[in-house]
Amino acid sequence: MPPVLPMLAKSVAAIPAGMQYEAKWDGFRAIVFRDGDEVELGSRTGKPLTRYFPELVTAVRERLPERCVVDGEIVIAREGRLDFDALTERIHPADSRVRMLAERTPASLVAFDLLALGDESLMDAPLTDRRERLTGELAGVRAPVHLAPATTDIEVARQWFEEYEGAGLDGVIAKPLTVRYRPDERAMFKIKHERTADVVVAGYRFHKSGPVVGSLLLGLYDDRGTLQHVGVSAAFPMKRRAELVAELEPLRMDDVAGHPWAAWSEEAAHETARLPGAPSRWSGRKDLSWVPLRPERVAEVAYDHMENGQRFRHTARFRRWRPDRTPESCTYAQLQEPVRYDLAEILGA
Repeated sequence: MPPVLPMLAKSVAAIPAGMQYEAKWDGFRAIVFRDGDEVELGSRTGKPLTRYFPELVTAVRERLPERCVVDGEIVIAREGRLDFDALTERIHPADSRVRMLAERTPASLVAFDLLALGDESLMDAPLTDRRERLTGELAGVRAPVHLAPATTDIEVARQWFEEYEGAGLDGVIAKPLTVRYRPDERAMFKIKHERTADVVVAGYRFHKSGPVVGSLLLGLYDDRGTLQHVGVSAAFPMKRRAELVAELEPLRMDDVAGHPWAAWSEEAAHETARLPGAPSRWSGRKDLSWVPLRPERVAEVAYDHMENGQRFRHTARFRRWRPDRTPESCTYAQLQEPVRYDLAEILGA
């Protein structure tokens, strides 16, 4: 019975040997419960996602075993790539909009683990047994439900790591062959792409604990010379957070007027530019105000990949200051684009 929290993965630098390997999907993790016509889609936190994906509720009734619990990922694909932005649009309070988007950009379910079947719990079964049962139950399954490709060949996993990024996936998951299903524990391993970029630090937000830096606001110049907000860097020790306030004080602006992101508080401005503080269904009542800095300081950050070529998909990791770089040189042109790879080739494997 829901909720069940998913088993998690910890980051490692290289693909470990002797495991089962799967692609790392970039979507909403979901534990899917089906008991006849009753269907529940549980999120990573245990909260239901069911109302946001009505087309998947129908697909689960038609394509999954009559009574089962399946671990998987909800994804949306557009033009042969995963589209996380289209996925986040679904988290909307209006049922009419959710159903309109379900028709316009339908979601898919990629299944990669089986936790229960009929009256039998498989939580204590080793991964190899669970995978065998899942493969048998989903043999010949049709879209929008897919069986996640898996292999025990590390060379194949390395090939996936290089190729699948072109379809919007962001790495490889390695699972010990004998691992039992351990909810909310990091019992698997994830290997993600990491690249670096030189970015303009154009502001910061205070930390929730007090007047120290919570996150740095990062920008890149587009081909029109406009500084676009591309993400944040937020992982700093508390001592370093305090140091950053003093370090950035000479760049602090008393007023946002004259800053490239001066229009950040105007909702309409977010339709034509990437600005900090964009209205978000995730932020709710969260304070999105920020301290403007003259856009003169350059930092090198590490990132996994870009979402739609416009922003960092995850929080970037600060590496060092780059006093040798000019802000104007921090453009999108420096970013490495992965070779395109058709998502259909993966889901049809």
